[in-house]
Amino acid sequence: MFQDSQFGSQQGGAPVSLWLADSLARTPVTPQDWRSRLRDWADEVELVPDLGQRIGSLTWFRGLATCFGLCATALYLSPGFQPVPGAPGPQLSDAQYDEVRSQMITPLALGADSGHRMGPTDAVQPLRETPERPQIELNAQVGSSDSLPRALSRAGVSSGDVSTVMAMVSGDIDGGVKPGTRLDILLGRRASRDRPRPLDRLAFRARLDLSVELTRAGGVLSVKRIPIRVDNTPLRIQGVVGDSIYRSARAAGAPPSAVQAFLRVIAQQVDLGSIAAGDRYDIVTDYHRAETGDVEVGELLYAGLKRARGKSVDMLKWTKDGRTEWFEASGVGERRGVLTSPVAGRMSSTFGMRRHPILGYTRMHAGVDFAARYGSPIYAVTDGVISYAGRHGGHGNYVRIEHGGGLATGYAHMSRIAAAPGQRVRRGQVIGYVGSTGLSTGPHLHYELYRNGQVVNPLSVKFTTTAQLAGGELAAFRAKLAQYQGLRVGMHGSSAQKTPAAPVAQGK
Repeated sequence: MFQDSQFGSQQGGAPVSLWLADSLARTPVTPQDWRSRLRDWADEVELVPDLGQRIGSLTWFRGLATCFGLCATALYLSPGFQPVPGAPGPQLSDAQYDEVRSQMITPLALGADSGHRMGPTDAVQPLRETPERPQIELNAQVGSSDSLPRALSRAGVSSGDVSTVMAMVSGDIDGGVKPGTRLDILLGRRASRDRPRPLDRLAFRARLDLSVELTRAGGVLSVKRIPIRVDNTPLRIQGVVGDSIYRSARAAGAPPSAVQAFLRVIAQQVDLGSIAAGDRYDIVTDYHRAETGDVEVGELLYAGLKRARGKSVDMLKWTKDGRTEWFEASGVGERRGVLTSPVAGRMSSTFGMRRHPILGYTRMHAGVDFAARYGSPIYAVTDGVISYAGRHGGHGNYVRIEHGGGLATGYAHMSRIAAAPGQRVRRGQVIGYVGSTGLSTGPHLHYELYRNGQVVNPLSVKFTTTAQLAGGELAAFRAKLAQYQGLRVGMHGSSAQKTPAAPVAQGK
């Protein structure tokens, strides 16, 4: 007979549960190994229960026994507290002990020292004084308001060596050493600590075209002069004005000082605001370039401006009668007017009738008074020749200058006169100092102007002077102008004139 089961996984609910239980009951049981059976037995017996719970129960005593058993096992297996036998350490000798001590890190209070051979042995003795370096090499620089003697003294050179150096090179540095000049100094060994170190070597650039080197041999300093070739060809820069003539010239390579001088010269001829884009500028400046690459930029020599609309400008610097000024291409110099005031002060009294502060009655005041501090310098208003200088009645100390063309000026009440009769003076030259000599109530300048011997109001007359070149001087001027206008633009190479190199000079 056969029994058929109608339960399957296709059934739902309770039939499915019965089907799963029947399937599990038919699954064969796999036998366990001894490790699994021991683990199951330990879980059932509970050998390590919590001794804080169920105190006194059989399970609690079973856990206590487990604890004692583990502690006894640990004590039994412990290595013990007896010392481990080993080889004895070697005994250090005194020398080895000093060497070890010298390499230890110990406090300074306990006499710490360091280094491989710095232990306090008989071979190491303390020095009575620290040894000095045999030589000291220094690099110094001359400051903006400094001089060569001060720079050397500041670097540690003795006063005797400084005097010797200046006596040997004074002819090479007549105008002083340029600020920023580097000084290479070597100081030697001194005989004792209370004496300065001797100067063994000094090298510096005396001028753009000369290098100087001083060395000590046999206790005596000797100088060696090394000439340097210099290209003295002026620098010419041309270009077209863009948004700004200053920025355009600077972008073309013109030095800032040359551009500023160019604008000052051009401003005397045309309005700078009228210079438009497209105008061409022409700048020639004094320029010196040494073969070492050093450069010195001098004064502006020529200023030119070619304008698309308006007046063009050609100005050349020229010296006439000892005065250097700017001349136009035609040979006409710049106009020079009188000074606005011959002294730095305020106008205290004008020209005309007034009550005299000392005499007490009304009389003609034949000049203009300027109140100024006692001792203030008094300047000549324009060029001229001193015709009188000395005491002059109520004027006190008085100076009169003849300017030509029937014009003359007078300066009264000076405290001290700084000019002599017959002396030629220039505009702005000091001729005396403010005082209160003669009929005066306080320090001031009484200034007079004469036309054909008659006093006139100084404020009503303004005159200018203009230099004019002629003859051979005009020809030399035009030749120099043509030379500058014929220069190549930019820096020059081998075709430029160069200062010939002289033989090396030596001296003591």
